[in-house]
Amino acid sequence: MPDDTTAPDPAPSPGSASASGAAGPGRATAPDTPGATPSPGTGTAAAWPWAAAGVLVVLVLAAVTRYLETAVPEATAGTAVGGFAEAVEYPVYAIILGLLGNLALSFGGLRERLAGGFRTEFFIKTGLVLLGSTVLFDVIVRAALPSIVQSLALVTLVFLATWWIGGRFGLDDRLRALIASAVSICGVSAAIAAAGSVQAKKEQLAYTASLVILFAVPSIFLLPWLVGVLGLTGPQAGAWIGGNIDTTAAVAAAGAIVGEDALQIATIVKSTQNVLMGVVAVALTAYFTFRVAPAEQAAAASAGTAAAGAEGPSPAVERPGLRTLWDRFPKFVLGFLAASVIATVWATTTGTAGEPGLETARALRDWFLIAAFTSIGLEFRAGSLKEAGWRPIGVFAIATVINLTLGLLLAVLLFADFTV
Repeated sequence: MPDDTTAPDPAPSPGSASASGAAGPGRATAPDTPGATPSPGTGTAAAWPWAAAGVLVVLVLAAVTRYLETAVPEATAGTAVGGFAEAVEYPVYAIILGLLGNLALSFGGLRERLAGGFRTEFFIKTGLVLLGSTVLFDVIVRAALPSIVQSLALVTLVFLATWWIGGRFGLDDRLRALIASAVSICGVSAAIAAAGSVQAKKEQLAYTASLVILFAVPSIFLLPWLVGVLGLTGPQAGAWIGGNIDTTAAVAAAGAIVGEDALQIATIVKSTQNVLMGVVAVALTAYFTFRVAPAEQAAAASAGTAAAGAEGPSPAVERPGLRTLWDRFPKFVLGFLAASVIATVWATTTGTAGEPGLETARALRDWFLIAAFTSIGLEFRAGSLKEAGWRPIGVFAIATVINLTLGLLLAVLLFADFTV
């Protein structure tokens, strides 16, 4: 989750800090290029008041979300819609309010100026680290093996299938690398890492980011509904959601709608997949360095045109190595694990006396996740999709269906007897 919704600047070079972010739908921006014109309200000394105002907008909408999640069920109790209102969780309110805020700010001409405060990536990473304090470490240990098996199978099969389908649809190698990474691993974060590895164009990264959000937002509501239709258990639902929705924030939102058990397992599965982002980035770097780049340079030389060479990647592509792997590694996963260990030790040593501390961590977790879900709505934009064309959308859609089908099968088999 995820990072996500504004049209990114040129892709970062391999090993850059921006390419190493985690999943989740935050802003998928890479470092500005020299001489680039900053967007309104950003890149100047005067940007921070607007960013602060943007954070305030997020906090106000988060507070309204908190109010609605209790006020609406109370107001509708005993009515025909009372049961439905009781079942609606805070991610639904947060995203809807974010979208409405997006619309209002866009009409008022303020959205771009305030966008610096819509920090989805920061909110979701902090929330997920705090989530670790509510997931006892023994649950992570027991879920590790099925999560690893599911992640390895899904990432490998879905990436290869998407790569092949993209080739059949005639997509550029760089674009299909971005789409395959996004669908199989963790959305825009994986696409950013892949963009740095293959030297993709900024338009390709912006395109992929828009496709991720286009498919991820409906999944937040569709998958929890299908969980009920299919009669999945909480762990099975969490494994399916965590293995299929392409942004970490959207995974958390869908998991929270299903329930606490689903949220915990979904986060563990998605975190496991996120770790593989570094491995895929290294593999793509190696493939494009030793296979694609030499072929393009040879073709450019034979054609005898400088323009052909200029459109390809720079010959000086960084060789893959441990540094690249570490740069791509989602660091928040370490915070999640550390928080889980600390909470487990705390719960074991303090017993019931330590419960207020764990409840405080859970409340903080919810506030940060609500802020992230609100930011999803505030950052959402579909404008860049207009220039996308139909072929990448078709590839993404087919790959998503494959991912959902394989993910469901693996979740049902691997988490059949799992209990939180």
